[in-house]
Amino acid sequence: MFYRIFLTFILVFALNSCTNNNQVKYEAIKNKDNPFELYKEGFEAFNINDFFFASQKFSEAELIFDSPMHAAKSSIMSAYSLYAINLYDDAEETLNRFLKNYPADKNVIYAYYLLAIIQFEQVGDEKHDLKPLNESKKRIESFLKKYPNTEYAIDLKFKKSLLQNQFAAKELYIAKYYISVQKWVPAINRLKIIVNKFDETIFIEEALHRLVEINYHLGLEKEAKKYASILGYNYNSSKWYEQSYKILNKDYNVILKKDAKEKKKLFNKIINIIKKDK
Repeated sequence: MFYRIFLTFILVFALNSCTNNNQVKYEAIKNKDNPFELYKEGFEAFNINDFFFASQKFSEAELIFDSPMHAAKSSIMSAYSLYAINLYDDAEETLNRFLKNYPADKNVIYAYYLLAIIQFEQVGDEKHDLKPLNESKKRIESFLKKYPNTEYAIDLKFKKSLLQNQFAAKELYIAKYYISVQKWVPAINRLKIIVNKFDETIFIEEALHRLVEINYHLGLEKEAKKYASILGYNYNSSKWYEQSYKILNKDYNVILKKDAKEKKKLFNKIINIIKKDK
């Protein structure tokens, strides 16, 4: 049901977008609409989450406000309303127009923040194209450079760290593909990118293990041990270290079985002592 309503919003917006700004402005002036009333209608719709109608009313109000301050506020509200219903392209267009028309407005920082968020929300998983990832990283870094001490910077720093994970996931996904077709050199190169650039992400452990795996398979035991030692030193309790240890130590499973038998003997001995005490 929601999906159908959403598609209806897109269709109606597409039809209405055929009317240019001059025509809207002409109709508004002709009907002598009060911009404050239009803004009020938009705000009421906004409060009940009718964002599409709200964006229309804010846009109409902007066109006939005499005050640049009120026009700018209407514009940013329209942009957010479009963003709220995932009409990203239209929201971005409105924000860019806002930045061009009202460069001195107090909401300029928020407009740049929203542009960064819009791009961030369009980043797909590791199977998708890198372009949205790169564009999102670019926008976030640009914002952090311009406005490092704002409240929005805290959120964008966190999102930047999430992007790092996405980049690492992409590299690992490609490396696994190369492994599946036995193209060892490009696979190693991709895994090394994770080790060198994304070592603080959740994918570092698997990347190190894959390097152990590939190098051992190629007979490069010294290289395999190098990556295993890094994995062991930093993550010796992880499942990836355990798997790497199995590769380099063929007696691993035998040792485990032996340890299990010894533990069982000790357990039985303790139980017998307890029974005798009773």
